[in-house]
Amino acid sequence: MLTDTQTSLLQSYRREISTYDEVIGADGLVKPHWNKLFASLEKIGLKELDYRNQEIINRLRENGVTYNVYESADGLNHPWQLDPIPFLIEQKEWEQITLGLKQRAQVLDLVLRDIYGPQRLVREGILPPELIFDNTGFFRPCFDVKLPSENQLLLYAADVARGPDRRMWLVDNRTQAPSGAGYALENRRIMSKLLPELTEGMYVGRLFPFFNTIHQTILSLAPHTKENPNVVYLTPGPNNETYFEHAYLASYLGYTLAQGDDLVVRDGYVWLKSLEGLEKVDVIIRRVDDDWSDPLELREDSRLGVPGLLHSIRSGKVAVINPPGVSALENSALLSFMQSCSKFFLQQDLLMPSIATWWCGQQKELGYVLDNLHRLIIKKANRKQKFRSVYGKTLSKEALAQLRLEILKTPHEYVAQEEVSLSTTPSLVNGKIEPRLASLRAYMVSNGSDYCMLQGGLTRSSAEKDRYVISNQYGGISKDTWIVSDTVAETPSRMTNTVKNTATPHSTLPSRSAENLFWAGRYAERTMSLTKFLRIVISAINENVDFRGSFKLEYIDILLKSTTHLTLSYPGFTDEKNDQIRENPYKELGELVKNSQKSGTVASNVQSFLNSALAVSDRWNHDTRRVITLLENSLKKTKSLDIHNHNSVQNLLDKLHGRVFTFYGTLSESMPRDHAYHLFEAGKLVERLLAKISVLRSCFSFKNDVNTENELIEAVLTNHYLLVHYRQLYKSSFNLETMLDMVLMDDKIPYSIAYQLDLLAQCLAQLPKVSPTIRLNKAEKAVLEAATQMKLADVSRLVLGSPNKPFRKDFDQLLSRVGNLISSVTVSLTDTYFTHTFIQSVLVEKSVNDATNEV
Repeated sequence: MLTDTQTSLLQSYRREISTYDEVIGADGLVKPHWNKLFASLEKIGLKELDYRNQEIINRLRENGVTYNVYESADGLNHPWQLDPIPFLIEQKEWEQITLGLKQRAQVLDLVLRDIYGPQRLVREGILPPELIFDNTGFFRPCFDVKLPSENQLLLYAADVARGPDRRMWLVDNRTQAPSGAGYALENRRIMSKLLPELTEGMYVGRLFPFFNTIHQTILSLAPHTKENPNVVYLTPGPNNETYFEHAYLASYLGYTLAQGDDLVVRDGYVWLKSLEGLEKVDVIIRRVDDDWSDPLELREDSRLGVPGLLHSIRSGKVAVINPPGVSALENSALLSFMQSCSKFFLQQDLLMPSIATWWCGQQKELGYVLDNLHRLIIKKANRKQKFRSVYGKTLSKEALAQLRLEILKTPHEYVAQEEVSLSTTPSLVNGKIEPRLASLRAYMVSNGSDYCMLQGGLTRSSAEKDRYVISNQYGGISKDTWIVSDTVAETPSRMTNTVKNTATPHSTLPSRSAENLFWAGRYAERTMSLTKFLRIVISAINENVDFRGSFKLEYIDILLKSTTHLTLSYPGFTDEKNDQIRENPYKELGELVKNSQKSGTVASNVQSFLNSALAVSDRWNHDTRRVITLLENSLKKTKSLDIHNHNSVQNLLDKLHGRVFTFYGTLSESMPRDHAYHLFEAGKLVERLLAKISVLRSCFSFKNDVNTENELIEAVLTNHYLLVHYRQLYKSSFNLETMLDMVLMDDKIPYSIAYQLDLLAQCLAQLPKVSPTIRLNKAEKAVLEAATQMKLADVSRLVLGSPNKPFRKDFDQLLSRVGNLISSVTVSLTDTYFTHTFIQSVLVEKSVNDATNEV
């Protein structure tokens, strides 16, 4: 029995209800499982629930769960929002919903096969021809695009909400590339970790079986002769609104995330341009819209699709889920004809009602819409036409008259829907539980001739009270969806594979991903090197605020110039005529931290790193993604950084430096030593070598007096993390020759040039060979030459200057040659592995021959 304290929370919520609510049954009583949930919420208490909600927000940010909002003033990558109060549906009701949605999926699949086949629906008057042939989702080139399975609509999602009769109503269909299942999976993971006690007294349906069925469906489409089919998850790229989900599901399912330019059609087959050459693709999970899928036959200006993809599907040489052309089913006007289609194909009435819909392309329906415009919701029939739903009741007489004229111009482009009162559900709003309108997106996958339902879904609730605005683009908040019962069902808890794997495991690395990994390494190290050196410079200035002593002034002046050389932010501190910049160096140093629009600064380096890291999100584990999010948070803080507050600048640099180190450590401890790892390491080492060489040349290519050089030696040792080690060996006696021997040639010291060159050579040796006849490629030869020159150098000769001149010619020339050789590594790797538009003839020839043999 609940105590008075416990019942108060539920009673308080009931007083807020103004329409029918998910919590209350038809008998006016609280539904049993909602009663249990509220009991758990009341045990937790609102204060603790609010605290857990903040933990959810923090965890989502740390995990990098984002949703890109187009045309947002705040830019892309908006944090995903998750309400801590789940959406509950009892198992018995869910079984009825499942029957209704399976029937919808079957009807839509039959409609799809008909409109791209015999077109009986049009010939027998079930569907008006305009509804098909003027449909922006209907593409004639897709007429003979078929999958090797009975069902053609393999993935299907439906938006449903509870209507006035307390039954679930269908609101909308998602057939083209249904989104949200990945977010639902992440919502469940977060909720199970941060609010596990909410499940007390009830069993919640598992999500894993659905994704296992997806995997089995994909395997069934691949050639049966292949034990490990090559499956590609095709994404439009990092700027897409649901890119997080694309990377998340590709990683979860174990598929290769790729963009259109990563794929090429040769001899009718689709090939993935990978680091090891061309790899044949068997199945594509498509998240690129239909019309962008193939620029040869569909939208010619598309850079997101694959030229020749439709031909490859027709030829039966690749399977695409869902096949192009299914967007025709997303036309809202079809809702008004689904009952007729169901009777035509199945001789059944629809089990699940849908919101009353009128297509204005018919005279009678047009008249009704125009007469009732003030109380209907007006939409464009084709979703691709940018048009936000218009609520007639909110319009003035003038606005209604204008809308009437717009509809009369092109009536077939508009549909009207009845504005019905939908149910509300409990949501946490500003520390209080309030009712909010909500809608559930349910997911199905074909497992042959039938459909398997996800035991859950993505529920979205409105951020505004009494307004049905649930789209994430307009502020909708997600909820975990629980299918609850009193008994537990026997379900597998992990992804399973019924195919016996005897082939050698192989992980594909697309050339675009390879390039992004390399540059992620370069920008990460660029950030690391600069933050480290700026900390040294700022500390030196702070210790010598009034640096008017002769050697002190020269020492700091050299360090400041070194900073400009390191960042390539000329003229900077190298401008001899600008005395003001040296007298007050903090302003320029602050700019080198904060200005994201200036190349070479800390902010621009971090942003470039994040761009590269985001492009390969599927390569990072949870811990790595959390560190990346911390770096993103640090970048945001640079925008409000007060460059006149030296302590704030120093603290930010300290935090950034530590977080990059954490990122390195996480990768080192967790990332497999595969091509991806070695490319990241190669990028990091190339940048580290160039940065260290730049500082050494800036500080020691010219002789200085003993005191100045001692200060520079200490700074360089600090920059190489060697000051403590040096003092242990040589106490406090600084000597340029011994220092250079340590930082240049000691191959047992991690930050020495020799050690880094050896490590870079090892990384490059692990990358695939373009030709078996070539032992060393250009990059490997350059590193070997650099390492040889460094190891053969005579340090005692390097420290000597030219006769009667302060310039150390041998020293400077050695580092210049080594720097140029290391710089050439990037060019060589780009030519060998990263050029997406160029395909090496040896690889094409080999791959096409393989294809011919299989045919």
